[in-house]
Amino acid sequence: MQDGSNESVKKSFNARPSYDHKVDIETYVVDDSQIKVDSLSKMEKNTRKTMENVGIVTDEKDRAGTIMFINNKVSYCSIRSQDGLEIMPMSEAGEKYHWLKDYCWKAVNPESDEYTKRAYHDNADGYFIHVLPGYHIKDPIQSCMMIGTKKGIQTLHNVIVIENGGYLEIITGCATGSHVNEGLHISISEIYVKDDAEVVFSMVHNWGTKTAVRPRTTCILNKNARYTNNYILLEPVGTLQSNPSCFLNGKGSSCKFNTICLAQKESDIDIGGIAILNAPNTSAEIISRNICNGGRIIARGRLVGNSNDTKAHLECKSIMIKDGGRTEAIPELEATVPNVEMTHEAAVGKIAREQIEYLMSRGLSESDAISMIVRGFLIGSINGLSENLRSKVDDAIKKTDLGN
Repeated sequence: MQDGSNESVKKSFNARPSYDHKVDIETYVVDDSQIKVDSLSKMEKNTRKTMENVGIVTDEKDRAGTIMFINNKVSYCSIRSQDGLEIMPMSEAGEKYHWLKDYCWKAVNPESDEYTKRAYHDNADGYFIHVLPGYHIKDPIQSCMMIGTKKGIQTLHNVIVIENGGYLEIITGCATGSHVNEGLHISISEIYVKDDAEVVFSMVHNWGTKTAVRPRTTCILNKNARYTNNYILLEPVGTLQSNPSCFLNGKGSSCKFNTICLAQKESDIDIGGIAILNAPNTSAEIISRNICNGGRIIARGRLVGNSNDTKAHLECKSIMIKDGGRTEAIPELEATVPNVEMTHEAAVGKIAREQIEYLMSRGLSESDAISMIVRGFLIGSINGLSENLRSKVDDAIKKTDLGN
């Protein structure tokens, strides 16, 4: 669903992206066919396993609802929750609610880079999630985004609106199909959290080793609103660039970014988070834990204090496991007023040999000792991760040859 000047977007359509790793969008295949799914639990075995590996519960037990996109069309949508929750494709929501235009392309500028321009130009579909005022949705909803065509391009535009006093947890699993290794994923997500509302937005990604991934996410917080962004990437990927933003525009609002990343060999990863504190008594925390296992990873974080009586902390820590990899930590602090409290900590290091030897003296093998240390490093300092997300970290560590 578009809004704004289409002509102005087209004029700048060929502008360069804001990152250094270029992707030739025109080399990817557009597949607009619709693949309908009647039941997640009855899908083909390999597809079902792929979904489960990114946190999707295929029997939908303890899930308030599900929406799934294969390539660029919705494949499945269901609501199992109580009243107060709406889930539907953006194409349907735009026809149902004329007021939705007030949210489309307002948090994310369509001229930001070539990927936002492409999504705007394609009038990309996606999901619309709406929590009505005062409703606390007990169970998470889940969304699944899958590239099912070899070297296919997926462009999506999602809008989430949590009304006053509402609460919702969203688990998004993104992947390529079992027969697909190369593709391009572009996902624009605009999240609006109203007064005294809260959303927990968790993403688990599992892409092909030649897949380019370009999510662009912005959250707008009103008075006393809360936002948690969890991002987990533990499998190999071609290139990934993600730097979600949160604008704390309401007094007393708060946000937290948690990133857990394992940069496997030949993966090129550029991740981070941005918090713009525009109102008094706001707070933000950006925590990044990364393991470089032969790949390249840049961990970014930016805090901007534009109002007095704000507090924020940024922490970027990485461990090098193998030679041949590369890791960088780029923390940024910026203040435009005097009464702010912002801190940062960045560190790059290795696993201490004495830690490994101590655990081995307690009966663990060397590989088990390294895995235990890595697990503690990745999730030990991050509060609020669900058991489901923690189990995904455990599973990935178990099947990864760390240090070998």
